[in-house]
Amino acid sequence: MGIIGSTIKPFKATAFQAGKDFFDVTEADIAGKWAVFFFYPADFTFVCPTELEDLGAKYDELQGMGVEVFGVSTDTHFSHKAWHDTSEKIGKLKYAFLGDQLHTLSKNFGVLREEMGLADRATFVVDPDGVIQIMEITCEGVGRNATELTRKIKAAQYVRNNPGQVCPAAWEEGSETLAPSLDLVGKI
Repeated sequence: MGIIGSTIKPFKATAFQAGKDFFDVTEADIAGKWAVFFFYPADFTFVCPTELEDLGAKYDELQGMGVEVFGVSTDTHFSHKAWHDTSEKIGKLKYAFLGDQLHTLSKNFGVLREEMGLADRATFVVDPDGVIQIMEITCEGVGRNATELTRKIKAAQYVRNNPGQVCPAAWEEGSETLAPSLDLVGKI
């Protein structure tokens, strides 16, 4: 089964978010919203804090776009809190971290490395209907770029709100889009 265009599966995970008590998140909580599930292998590691901090720098902009952000690893919500409380980079982050120690989310999204019990470095963007619109998976040593993720979300939102239009490569908000038609075949 392909992941793009599929609906997210039911889940329940306990979250840590700065300034809040632990709380549960389910697929029902994101219904009607855009959501980013930002999987990373583990707390207290090396590449992970750099890309989580990069995503944190885009958090307010993403919130303004109506996007919920969830960091996800197979650690517990307690580990997420401990990392937040002891790391300068992680301590600045405002978005929620989901504990996936039972591997429900990692299995649902197909990113669990069974032999290690860790999630791949992967990003999924889910639309308000619960449908996966964007995914990116990289090898362990390669961090992701939150600016590019934000650009892709803007494009996905544009396409959703403007049926019959598509966004070409490197599209930026306000740039020209395309209306696929027979007239364009062979001219692009």
